[in-house]
Amino acid sequence: MTEQEPVRFDFNGMMDFNIGPRHGLTVAQLEKIAPQARNCQQHFQKLLTRFEDRVSLNLEWTQLPFQSEEHLRVVSSLGEKVRKRFENVVFLGIGGSYLGLKAAQEALCPPYWNEFHQVREKRPRVYFEGNNLDPTTLKVILANLNPEKTFVTVVSKSGETLETRAALAVFLRWLQTKLGRRWQEHILVITDPENGWLRKLVQESQQGNRGILSLPVLPGVGGRFSELNIGLFHLALIGINPKEVLGGAQVMAKRCLSASLWKNPALFYAVSHFLLARKRKSIAVVMPFAEGLRSTADWYAQLLAESLGKKSRSKIVVGKDGAKQWQVEKGRLAPNGRTPVACRGTNDLHSLHQNNIEGRPDKVVTLIQVKKFPTEISVPQGTGLPLAQTYTKLLNLAAQATEWALIQAQQPTCTITLPELCPFYWGGLIYFWQMTTALEAQLLSINAFDQPGVESYKKYLKVKLTPESLCQADRDTVETKSVRRKRKFVL
Repeated sequence: MTEQEPVRFDFNGMMDFNIGPRHGLTVAQLEKIAPQARNCQQHFQKLLTRFEDRVSLNLEWTQLPFQSEEHLRVVSSLGEKVRKRFENVVFLGIGGSYLGLKAAQEALCPPYWNEFHQVREKRPRVYFEGNNLDPTTLKVILANLNPEKTFVTVVSKSGETLETRAALAVFLRWLQTKLGRRWQEHILVITDPENGWLRKLVQESQQGNRGILSLPVLPGVGGRFSELNIGLFHLALIGINPKEVLGGAQVMAKRCLSASLWKNPALFYAVSHFLLARKRKSIAVVMPFAEGLRSTADWYAQLLAESLGKKSRSKIVVGKDGAKQWQVEKGRLAPNGRTPVACRGTNDLHSLHQNNIEGRPDKVVTLIQVKKFPTEISVPQGTGLPLAQTYTKLLNLAAQATEWALIQAQQPTCTITLPELCPFYWGGLIYFWQMTTALEAQLLSINAFDQPGVESYKKYLKVKLTPESLCQADRDTVETKSVRRKRKFVL
């Protein structure tokens, strides 16, 4: 698909001439930071010039829009093969190995995918598991799916995440018990191409032309930046051409090359939120006016929270082998990160939006509009409306009313407008969010590509479940720093 109209980014609702200098940005402030923004963008682009640096710094996601035709053919062929044989596909994954897939399906497929055969057009039902430790949903799936007609895809770069590993163990037992030696034909593993126990599982299964199918999580691609890698098989399975999604991402990648604050939407978004955070506006409300983008907002919430919620600053250093790597700057504690809140219009105009308008002035609201939907419904005259209206017109009018109300309340807001809700523009939106998050991290001098806070709870779990896998210091930390509980405070 060739882009007929670009995605539009409107930042007027952030400016002082709409919401005043106390809550908004001035042209002078933007011009003052423009040289820093330009240096930030140029530095980031320089880091992308060498493959080795992109891998060691976890920046290879920037190249995902430009994957080879051959790789896309392999993935699409596999998706078609699974589609023809199976009635159900279960995806096991958590975080970036789950949210991106769910976001794509909600945005690009008709609603109620699993409920109606004609909606799916003979494609499999899709279920997402391995993203929690609640046994309820897993129990229902195992009791009601036919293993002969079910295919399981596990997505995990390391294979070590407890939620996904536990779910896979349960499904392996289920398939092996029901299918015997044929269980391997019902599994696809998307994981590290060389390391990890999942890769070992794949290698041990290989006998002649038989064995567990696998696809790689590419080196230098972290989980929450991986949708355009690990999500391609899922796209092909549900009937979306991966090439269209990547095409939109390519166009957006080119738009985000400019070092000019006034030409690069990702750079402007990063800078404006960086400056507004200095005004204590640290809550990022994302409100798409499209039900199909609900899970995309959830995906972005993870991207923002894990990437920018860091207490330590980091810098890039060159190792003895010449490879660049991230290094935490000891003693430089500077907690950062904006808190994401994912909601949707118009539903949450009747709930969370009350707080957006009259709550603490600590928010920046990003509205997302869609000009054209795949379907349309007209509301006839005589239902309280003076004239017959379409749902799309009503929805976009509600988005405009929301922007107006926020500006009257002096709450900074910006609007992203997609010409259509289709693979091309959705791919561009995904790439935009990733790029603007990486650039904001550059402004903050933090590493956007690790998640030490997430690892902390895993340490406790490992001590309790597999203490022999940790050093004595880690075991001592967990055992000696237990939570203090006084009976008085348990009601």
